[in-house]
Amino acid sequence: NRDRGKCDAVARTSGSQVAGSASEAAGAADVLLTSLADDAAVRAVYADALSGFHDGQVVLEMSTIAPETVRAIEPSVRTRGATLLDAPVSGSVPVVERGELLIMAGGEAEALDRARPVLEAMSSRIIHVGGLGTGATMKLAVNALVHGLNAALSESLVLAERAGVDRTAAYEVFASGAAAAPFVLYKRAAFERPDETPVAFRLDLVGKDLDLILELARAAGAPMPQAETNRDVVRAALATGLADHDISAVAEYLRDVARTP
Repeated sequence: NRDRGKCDAVARTSGSQVAGSASEAAGAADVLLTSLADDAAVRAVYADALSGFHDGQVVLEMSTIAPETVRAIEPSVRTRGATLLDAPVSGSVPVVERGELLIMAGGEAEALDRARPVLEAMSSRIIHVGGLGTGATMKLAVNALVHGLNAALSESLVLAERAGVDRTAAYEVFASGAAAAPFVLYKRAAFERPDETPVAFRLDLVGKDLDLILELARAAGAPMPQAETNRDVVRAALATGLADHDISAVAEYLRDVARTP
């Protein structure tokens, strides 16, 4: 993290060491993992880390970013003798804490094999999806589905509430029937008790994801009318001041819309 205060807070509770810079951290690792907020942060950190990349190192870029960004930073890693893989993950905070992430990796299979002992400490499954950039591509495809589930769940929950069903009872039905995807199950507290549940995935990052998803869709010639609708709803929710709220705040936004005369 580029915020030293956040690094120090994690170090106090985990016993981790804090490096003074990205290059210092890169220089100390045989397997380096980066997970950052957006494409601009990735480009900045990789520029800072350049002098730390070294022969035989595997660098795993795990952020949700455009495939083009992964390919753009690869030469700076390769010229230092290291190998870049894109290895984003699927799973929210509870999944991370249980070490059950799904990792979708793009790049050289041999480098991925060298990094497996590190990745297996946090994941239940690693899928090699193809060449460099395919991990980032799959992450955007996965998040398009997740954001679609989030929008549908928000709409359905608010529909049940507005029509007179208790929120907890409605969610019990969602969590017990055909719609009980893992997302529905692990987001239950956030939807049922939004004021008491810590933010796991900020809504402004959802907006960033949907922009990336639709940019990729345009480049690939893939129609995504649902994603376009979801982006419109998220943009409207962000305009009401919900940027630092959880992804589940789409339901909060829809409740406010329903209450507006």
